[in-house]
Amino acid sequence: MQEDHANRPALSFLSEEDKRRIHQAALQILRQTGLGVLHEEALALLNGAGCLIGEQNIVQIPEVLVEKAIQSAPHEIHVYDRDGRLSMNLGGYRSYFGTGSDLLYTIDVNTQQRRRCMFEDVRLASKLCDALPNIDFIMSMGIPHDVPIPDIYLYAFAEMVSNSNKPIVFTADTPDDVDDIVEMARHIAGGQDRLQESPFLLHYVEPISPLLFPESAVQKMLRCAEHRIPVGMIPAANAGGGAPITQAGAVALANAECLAGLVIHQLKNPGAPFLYGYNSSTLDMRSGVVSYGAPEYRLTDTILADMARCYRLPCWGTAGCTDSKVVDAQAGLEAMFSIHNAMLSRNNLVHDVGYIEYGSTSSMEMIILVDEIIDMCRRFMESVPINERTLALEAIGRAKVTRGFVDDDHTYENWREAQYQPKRLDRMQYDVWESSGRLDLYDRLNEEAKTIMATHVPEPKPPEVVQKIEEILERRKD
Repeated sequence: MQEDHANRPALSFLSEEDKRRIHQAALQILRQTGLGVLHEEALALLNGAGCLIGEQNIVQIPEVLVEKAIQSAPHEIHVYDRDGRLSMNLGGYRSYFGTGSDLLYTIDVNTQQRRRCMFEDVRLASKLCDALPNIDFIMSMGIPHDVPIPDIYLYAFAEMVSNSNKPIVFTADTPDDVDDIVEMARHIAGGQDRLQESPFLLHYVEPISPLLFPESAVQKMLRCAEHRIPVGMIPAANAGGGAPITQAGAVALANAECLAGLVIHQLKNPGAPFLYGYNSSTLDMRSGVVSYGAPEYRLTDTILADMARCYRLPCWGTAGCTDSKVVDAQAGLEAMFSIHNAMLSRNNLVHDVGYIEYGSTSSMEMIILVDEIIDMCRRFMESVPINERTLALEAIGRAKVTRGFVDDDHTYENWREAQYQPKRLDRMQYDVWESSGRLDLYDRLNEEAKTIMATHVPEPKPPEVVQKIEEILERRKD
């Protein structure tokens, strides 16, 4: 588990006045413009709490409900592994990284060709992430092409829990998907009480920007509130598409949508765990794609973290992804920029590690590359210990003016702790690199991906749990 380290660097762009204006803008949107809520139970909850319900189910939410929801939501979300050990303490200044979900394509590790994602790819990606030390949670990384469409999310969840012991952020199509996934999770955790005490999963839900909460999205959020399963209602309010082209306008809209989700969620079950956040990049006006490598995305993530700390809510984030179609210099540049920013901004739950092609395609090599980047950035974020041993005054005294430190005892005693040693980056001398096969970084990443997929053995699940998962999947066929 990470320490909080609030005394270490934290990036912030907002003044207290900026935060106040963003918050007030969101309150004005909710109070005056309102939003469409297409769900009867949610409308009843809102109406009973004093909201105005107009034509076409446009709901106007008063400020007092927003403030009450912010106060009732937990300041931290504890997420566990499958053995009940605390893995992520979401909130404060802690950052955790994981993959993404729902991609149509993947880059085949054997042919290096882009193809449709298959069921086997979800399994292999889960195994890979289970083996990588800097990947803290997993998502499915794909929409498998060879699974019946109504069952995609259930099968993906089953593969993730079967091939990794790490926390899972899951997606779902319908409320029935959520119910079946939670039923699986109950059996894995050892019962409903154990699951609520030590949840190992968190649900990702999206409204439709601008300002529409469709029936299925609201129902899934309410199911999670009822089960006290952590959930995030995460708007994708991308500037120029579902939100104003200006970042301030996009942030104000996304903040309003997120706070509206929080209000509904807390009305259903006050104190249930809710993840605050939004995906707000920019719709590129030349290419027509939502850019995952844009600096605007990193800016809104930083603003998001600022607002989350203002509300004292755990927050979402995005990093480790690229617009490039292959794992190349652009991919490395955009991934490093985003990971470093997420860590400095202190986003709590940071997803989309391994996305390439602006969130359309997964790459196992990209996941491993970002595992290395996270490791490097975490080393940068560590404090430099200042004490008698690290100041090395005795060693400096021995060196005097002309003697160096290569063969000094202080060097032998401290170099392993003092130096960061990369796992995949090349520091070899040229002749050693040449005699080792002249492999570039992509070649090394590809070899590692194939080796992990072939050799890593995830912790097996008890037979009775495996049987119950199979029964739930089989029930879907009836």
